Amino acid sequence: MAITDQTDVQEMTFGDVRVSRVIESAGNLYMTPSQFFPNSEPQMWERPGAWNEPEFLIPAGDSVHEHTHRVAMQTWVLRSAGKVILIDTGVGNDKERPYVPLWSHLDGDFLDRLAAAGVKPEDVDVVVNTHIHPDHTGWNTVLRDRVWTSTFPNATYYMTTEDLEFWNPVNGHSTVLGPAAQNMWEDSIAPILASGQVKEWSGTERIDENLVLEAAPGHTPGSSLLRLTSGGQEVLFVGDILHTPLQVGEPAVNSCFCQDPEVAVETRRRVFSEAAAKGILMFPAHFTGRGAFTVRAEGDGFVLAGWAPLVSA
Repeated sequence: MAITDQTDVQEMTFGDVRVSRVIESAGNLYMTPSQFFPNSEPQMWERPGAWNEPEFLIPAGDSVHEHTHRVAMQTWVLRSAGKVILIDTGVGNDKERPYVPLWSHLDGDFLDRLAAAGVKPEDVDVVVNTHIHPDHTGWNTVLRDRVWTSTFPNATYYMTTEDLEFWNPVNGHSTVLGPAAQNMWEDSIAPILASGQVKEWSGTERIDENLVLEAAPGHTPGSSLLRLTSGGQEVLFVGDILHTPLQVGEPAVNSCFCQDPEVAVETRRRVFSEAAAKGILMFPAHFTGRGAFTVRAEGDGFVLAGWAPLVSA
């Protein structure tokens, strides 16, 4: 996945909370619609909609079914109540990912991009892993003298009890990621547990007066979202409850990476229903381009109502 030439820091403010977007990379996932979303129907992708725009699909043939998906690996940086909070930490450098060559032994400039947003590693107070997957936990650690060490030495890392139990290799759970998750626990999770920086939580967990973590299971057993409420405004950072705008109108469509498809659909419908009723802006983990959106109810489903004013990635 190529690193984009994304040097401008993108920011929005909600009440007393400032949100910055720091993009690790944006590019081709090299998966067709039928591969990425195996329970989708071919005719869904033929309909006009945001999912057919170059922000999300990269032409790879005459048919939309030959196109491949474009995704962003990115971190949302929140400044709230005097603290710096990172939501998800991308893929990371130097990781051994033999079954995902796109993520293996990277040498990217994410920390420089974070610095461009005014954040040094030692400035970070909180890291939120919305769930434990290799593309959300990679910058939890960096390799120093052949040892995986916390990237953010002063931070508390929030991880759910459910995901910690599920992904701990000693528990022997079977995962839909299979070998794609190889080495993740050892290089990105275990070192943070060993350093005593993990804050384990379940259900809901308040970070400060503006920010609350809430369970949003399905994609993984411990998937979560972060709710920001400040100055009469409310937004949701929804992690991987969706990966394409198509899922707004087709919430029963899951990615191939969802551990519990039925629960993932229930979570998606629940979050969309609230967001539609209250006009809440949602920030998914992997959307490129405008990056965040609102929905409205239509019939028994939902439609994408509008985009946040973020520039393309």
